[in-house]
Amino acid sequence: MSQTLQERIQNALGAVVNTRTGQNVISAEQVRDIATTLDGRVRLTMLLDARDDAELVRAVRHALTGIAGVSDVKIDIRDAGERAGAKGDAARPTPGAGGVSRALPVMDDRPAAARPSAPTPVVYPNLGHVLAVSSGKGGVGKSTVAVNLAVALAAQGRSVGVMDADVYGPNVPRMLGVNAPPPVVNEKILPLEAHGVKVISLGFLIERDQPAIWRGPIVMKIVTQFLRDVNWGVLDYLVVDMPPGTGDAQLSLRQATEIAGALIVTTPQDVATGDALRGAKMFMRVGVPVLGIVENMSWFECPHCGKPSSLFGSGGGQRLADELEIPLLGQIPLYPRVMEGGDSGRPIVVADPGSAAARALTALAVHVDQSLGAPRR
Repeated sequence: MSQTLQERIQNALGAVVNTRTGQNVISAEQVRDIATTLDGRVRLTMLLDARDDAELVRAVRHALTGIAGVSDVKIDIRDAGERAGAKGDAARPTPGAGGVSRALPVMDDRPAAARPSAPTPVVYPNLGHVLAVSSGKGGVGKSTVAVNLAVALAAQGRSVGVMDADVYGPNVPRMLGVNAPPPVVNEKILPLEAHGVKVISLGFLIERDQPAIWRGPIVMKIVTQFLRDVNWGVLDYLVVDMPPGTGDAQLSLRQATEIAGALIVTTPQDVATGDALRGAKMFMRVGVPVLGIVENMSWFECPHCGKPSSLFGSGGGQRLADELEIPLLGQIPLYPRVMEGGDSGRPIVVADPGSAAARALTALAVHVDQSLGAPRR
């Protein structure tokens, strides 16, 4: 049976001996947190004593780069004294079976057939098309796009719900201007309604200053409950506002139900598009169609001269779309009333439908509706 990449790494590092101690770097626990990706990138932490020869690091790098399937190696160096000074056993890396140090793979390198089977997503026909609105990083206007997309779809005669899955920063209640404990009837939560859309959010259920300090299983339960235990009625679209990044909420939604498509929101600057690229790749990796890129804050139009200014650079959204070979679905200008509407609970497609930002968001809703081809109920 062929060895996995992790096993080949462990074997190679087991042959690297620290001349000062006479032990290999695995048994001496000088290597920890070995992470691998499916395309062969390796990252690990190496603990060095002040008495160790720097050649040891080069020996570890040489051993890893010589392994078949390894494309890149990154080694984070830490002072071994940090481990020695840590309090309690939990601060030390835990050896695995046979003295092998603990590994922390970023992505499983085993063939798909060898991985544990994931839960089968449940199909909720009454929810219509489930749309995930996501971003690689915070602060790019993801929730603003999600809320305005939902309201614009409702204005076209669609039955729309908004599920605030950003459990760590639930802003949808403020943006839609609703905030009250939702009623429960016959053991079903009734969503609140605003601007023609139904909405559920964790923000309705916790205090404003209560931090959400939850691990993955709790996030999964919240997402599942919002899908299963909320009386949504019959929807054409359920727009899900995801938290930024590629974490528990995204995976939980994917495991909980079928997702018709994802929209990736970014700003034009390279820092944002780089993170958005990873967000898009995550959805692609788990089999969710990425409908396209939405570039927010594309330019600022001077209210006096009308001249557009690219405050956050230009062309980033198009470059990202080209790299992913998906469409750039819209460019939304930076407009102060968008922010004001988010704070006051009046989305820009309602507060100022004739503005350039509102027109871009409405066009996005039309494109999404036409792309998915949801039948009229």
